[in-house]
Amino acid sequence: MGKMRLSQEGVVFALAVAMFAIFALTLNNFLTAGNLIALVRSVSILGILGLGMGLVVIGRGIDLAMVATMVVSLSWVLSMAQAGTPFETALAYGFLLAVAIGLASGILIAYADIPAIFTTLAMGLVIYGSGRAFLFQIDVQNTPAGVAWFDFLGRGLLFGLPMPIAAFAVLAALIALLLLRTRFGRFIYAAGDNPLAARITGLPLRPLIVVQYVVSSLIAFLAGIVMAAAVSGMSTRVYNSTMIYDVLLVVVLGGISLSGGRGGVRNVLVGTLLVGVLLNGMTILDITYTTQNLIKSLILLLAIMVDSFINPRDEQTSQQSQGDI
Repeated sequence: MGKMRLSQEGVVFALAVAMFAIFALTLNNFLTAGNLIALVRSVSILGILGLGMGLVVIGRGIDLAMVATMVVSLSWVLSMAQAGTPFETALAYGFLLAVAIGLASGILIAYADIPAIFTTLAMGLVIYGSGRAFLFQIDVQNTPAGVAWFDFLGRGLLFGLPMPIAAFAVLAALIALLLLRTRFGRFIYAAGDNPLAARITGLPLRPLIVVQYVVSSLIAFLAGIVMAAAVSGMSTRVYNSTMIYDVLLVVVLGGISLSGGRGGVRNVLVGTLLVGVLLNGMTILDITYTTQNLIKSLILLLAIMVDSFINPRDEQTSQQSQGDI
């Protein structure tokens, strides 16, 4: 299986490089500075969200509320800042909101035994509806002026890299260390590989699930900060887009197994590269939104089918358990 996963990563990376080269040679506007900046921004946001989703999927869960968390928490932050609240104070409130969302999802999944896919789907609807009803009223929230570090995060350079990409790279390194060098990371892999065996051996499965969803929500909050800094605002219409399915496409296409216990940051990186180039190329080709969604859905379906063959669940581990998709 290790060879098959490595082969999948290699194929995805090769496809991404080939696609980039083809687009660069055949599309007049692909290599322009403006388009490359747009590509960098989209790749960084997808990648950051993919890291959070990947961590949860490795633990045999799924978080369909990530985009709602990102949109609502940052829209609330920007709304408070426009109303006169100090920006750092508003960010602290948004941070606490993200933690509360993660706690609510994790508790429902771990302690109420509600499947993650239904919990997070409903949670996303609740978050977005509550945000529009009680936290802000307009669709687009603009960033405050005069916050130097926030402007630098959106438009600055770090060692020659645009800050959104640098933020993605730093977070990827931290998540890789978390998964590979800490007890928490080993617990996630053990719980994802076989929850029943992990529980029998004394692993604190329920608290672990809750922490996973808190981390996922905080990563969504961070993605929102980077997005707002890069585009000088946050549009609530992002929630109604297909971004959450793009994030799933990044994770599954990159090679993280939906059966849990397999995959890592490297899979997110190659998946992000391919999906980012694909979406950018389809936009330049002026492919209609509906056709783009059809193409992405077919690719996602194919990736799920491939995953089911490469990483099949046996009868025991396919049974529903806490946090199971």
